[in-house]
Amino acid sequence: MTQAENEQVDRSVAAATTPATRLILALAAVHAARVAQIATLMLDDVDLGNRRLTIAGRARPLDDLTLKLLLDWLEHRRHRWPNTANLHLLINNQTANTTGRASNHWISAAMRGQDATLERLRVDRQLEEALVRGPDPLHLAEVFGLDEKTAIRYANSARALLERSPETDPATSPRTHGSTP
Repeated sequence: MTQAENEQVDRSVAAATTPATRLILALAAVHAARVAQIATLMLDDVDLGNRRLTIAGRARPLDDLTLKLLLDWLEHRRHRWPNTANLHLLINNQTANTTGRASNHWISAAMRGQDATLERLRVDRQLEEALVRGPDPLHLAEVFGLDEKTAIRYANSARALLERSPETDPATSPRTHGSTP
């Protein structure tokens, strides 16, 4: 990631100032969850004892950061709406007295206006997985529940980045460092 991209992500992290928005940010950036998937998460999708989170039918291990943010959110939720019957993980003032889910608009509101949106963070996470674990479309499809064409597209993008040699990479080319060829 470039310095500018890192700064954009830092600004998005700084914009996440509530327990809900911090958890939403982690779900997109760490678990590559889509806004609609985040909105439909239920309390039963969280298995704290086994440190698992089920997103769109796929069980994923809970990393330390997401676990902490999840526990912070659950404590806030329990304190703010102690008598709610809503079984959705994320609720707000409009949904706490119903059984409905929070809107996609509410889920993405904290990142609106940021360069590093939830969608961009989700896409970056999938590409990062392909770069770190290798450009294997089957792995990407399994981990993130991607369809075949999307998994292949991410794998091809990762492969192209991994195969780029330093001589052809403008960022590391001798010309960009003041040398002559």
